[in-house]
Formats: sequence, C-alpha cells, structure tokens
Amino acid sequence: MRNFLLIFFDWVGVFFVLYMVGYASFLFLSVTVGSSELYGAKRRNLLKNELLNDYYVPVSILVPAHNEEITIEATIRSLLALHYRLYEIIVVDDGSTDGTTEVLRRAFQMRQVNRPIQRQVPCQEAEAVFETRAYKVPITLIRKRNGGKADALNMGINAARYPYFLCMDADSVLQSDSLEKIVRPVLEDDHVVAVGGAVRPCNGAEIENGQVVRYHMPNRVLACMQVLEYERSFLAARILFDRFNGSIIISGAFGLFKKSVVISAGGYDASTVGEDMELVVRLHVFCRENRIPYRIRYATDAICWTQVPESLGDLCKQRRRWHIGLFQSMMKHRRILANPKYGLVSFVSYLYFLIYELLSPYIEVFGVLTMVLAWLLDFLNLPFMLLYLGIYVTYSAILSLTAFFARVHTIDLKLAVSDGLKAVGLCLLEVSCLRFILAWVRMTALLGYRKKKVSWGSIQRKQIDFKASDPNE
Repeated sequence: MRNFLLIFFDWVGVFFVLYMVGYASFLFLSVTVGSSELYGAKRRNLLKNELLNDYYVPVSILVPAHNEEITIEATIRSLLALHYRLYEIIVVDDGSTDGTTEVLRRAFQMRQVNRPIQRQVPCQEAEAVFETRAYKVPITLIRKRNGGKADALNMGINAARYPYFLCMDADSVLQSDSLEKIVRPVLEDDHVVAVGGAVRPCNGAEIENGQVVRYHMPNRVLACMQVLEYERSFLAARILFDRFNGSIIISGAFGLFKKSVVISAGGYDASTVGEDMELVVRLHVFCRENRIPYRIRYATDAICWTQVPESLGDLCKQRRRWHIGLFQSMMKHRRILANPKYGLVSFVSYLYFLIYELLSPYIEVFGVLTMVLAWLLDFLNLPFMLLYLGIYVTYSAILSLTAFFARVHTIDLKLAVSDGLKAVGLCLLEVSCLRFILAWVRMTALLGYRKKKVSWGSIQRKQIDFKASDPNE
C-alpha cells in the first residue's frame, strides 16, 4: 500500500509541475505580448500614427437591463457623452420589477410610440416602446416580459436600425472615445465581424463627461483584488489570442458585432447563461463552416468602466454564473477540440480554456486536497512544498503587477503612492487566497445549475460616480 501511495503522489507531483509550468509559460508570454502591445499603442498615439478620418460606422448601442434603476440613468448619460456622430441607443427592460422603465422615462422625457419590431432572431414580443429625439442621438426604450439577457439582446438586435451593434451592461459607462476606438478595426478590415473592448472596474473612479478625472484603488479589499484580476485577464490572454484570430470570448459588458452575420448565425442563444461567450464561439463555427472570411478582434484602448461586486456573496454569484456559461459554451461546441478545421482556435484557444479555465478549479482543489493527504500520511516534503508555493505566488503576483502598472501607465492614470502600495500588498492576497476561494466556488457551480440556468441573478448595485454636462450643449 505504501509503494502504491508513493507512486500515486509521484505521478501527481509530475502532473502538477507540468500543469504549473504550462500555465506560468503561457501567462508570461501573454503578459509580455500584452504589455508590448499597450506600449506600442501609446507610442503610436503620441506620434499620431493611427487611423484618423471622418468616416463613421453607424452603430446601435444595446443596453439590456433588469432591475437597474440605480445605475441605468448614469449609463445612458455616459453614452450621450460619446465623441461619435452616428449611433443610436436602445435600452431593453427585460421585465424589471423595480423602477427601471420609470427612471428612464422621467430622466429623458420619453413618450410611448406605436413602433412594430420585426423579429429576425427569436425573442419575446414587446409590451411597450418609448422614444425620445430630444438629444443628439435617438434613444429607444423597449419594455418586455422577463426572458433573460440573451432574449433582451435579441430584441435589441431586432429593433436596431444600423449594420453594427454594440452590447453593454446597464451598470457600466463608456469612456468618451471608446466607441470611436472599438470601431477602428472595422474600418481597417472589412472582414471583422466582432470586436471586444477592455473592461475595467469603476469602483474608485470618478468619471466626468466620459473621462476619468480622479482615480484611486477601491476602498473595499475585495474590489481592489478584482482590479488586479481584471487587468491580468484583459492584458494577458485576450491580446495574445487577438494575434492569431483566436479570441473565443468577448465580454458581455462591451462588444461590437456585425448585425447581418449575427442574424445569419441565429442571434444570442437564450438557453445558455453565458450568451456572450457562446455567440463568439458560434461565430467561429458559423464562419468557418460556411467558408466566410472573418476576423474577431480585440481593441485594447477601447475602455468600458463597470462595477465589480464588493461583497463575497455577490462575487460568488457572479463567478458561478460565469463558470456555468463557460461550461455550456464549451460543451455545446465541443467538436472544435482537436479539429484541424478550426486551426489555432482548436489547438490553442479552446484547449487553453478547457484546461486552465473550465477544468482548473477541479485540478487546483484536487491539488490542495492531495497536499493535505500527503502531509497527514507523512509523504510530504513540507519545506520544499512551501518553497514551491512561495515561488508560484511570487511569480503570479509579479505578472499581475506588471499587467496592472502597464495599464495604468499607458492610459495615463494618476495613481497615488498609497494606491500602488495597496496593489502590491493585495496582489499577494489575491493570488494566494482569493484564487482558491473562487476555485472552490467554480468547482461547485454546476451543482443544480439547471434550476435557474438563464436567470439574471441578483447583485447589489451602487450609484456610479458619473457627472455629465448637458449633452445638447
């Protein structure tokens, strides 16, 4: 029995060394490429070596909302502050039980109209349509029965007048130049069918007329750690995958899509909770199987500011939902795995998300339990294991801080010394503690998920610190 256990722990040790070497190598490569891209973009901007013209791609901005009375007005006012000429705003109230519709009607003097909406992609019928043209762009509000976020987005697609649509969350605000920057890849390449933008936590940011006027790390420890996590995520894999058309996720908080291609692919899937990732993966499948030339891009300098949960309970709800969506998307399109038809999307992107996203919580929790068992049976070299974990935590923290400070520097945010020190201290806590808490949450996410697999979920919101002048001035 002892020999069997020795062999078992030896194999487990070899597996985890290979697993961590693979993850560390990928993270190093992606952060290096991401940082280089950010500094290159800043240098081009300083030299004015970028696409500047008077052409504007017409864009319909879709804002699905469910019980967002606290944040929805600030979100729409941020959209009216955009430095862009040709766009419309469409808000879809998906059966809110609070005052979301009333807040919008009162704030923007909206009137009910009799407007038929042709359903090109499946969605529930509209109960009422409200409009206003008192601002620089038309604003439309559609009230419908609750059907989930995907159903609300499909309604927005059906109501959209323009050939491209941008989806964003109702608890987010865009920088004033974000729309201009996220459409740039479309102007550069006709084959672009989708573009993802960068999402950053707005907790701690004061935004005025679409520009950050004051920024500091959030007061809540949990929100601070998510700032570091977001920077690592958006700087790392997404920029690297963009190099070989391998992006398989665009955040539902900020993404641009070509409407005709999305309609041909069937719109958003209302049967999944991860409608944002599922649509992007399906666009890969649809375009490749129909031999349609396409690109899915990532715009590093197009920034959306969003609220992140400040309580552990809300954060766990969010991550359970994300993991369920990841599971649904990858299982639905599992034929991509090891399929030469999909090229690097199959052998790099899908494989990465399978091992280091979908299966990682199970692998990591199994590793912790194995270490505990080995320690109880006196098979563990404790000094070596502590050294190994220390190296892992330090390495991950350094890469996270590299991503964080690269982003802060390249978008010219002024960061106080105290905020920098807070980032350094909490980075270690995020890697060593929060990561394993969320691993457990994600590992248990699939238990009983079918009961509410398309529900919005409930997360506590706070008023966004956004100030705007009169958009008609």
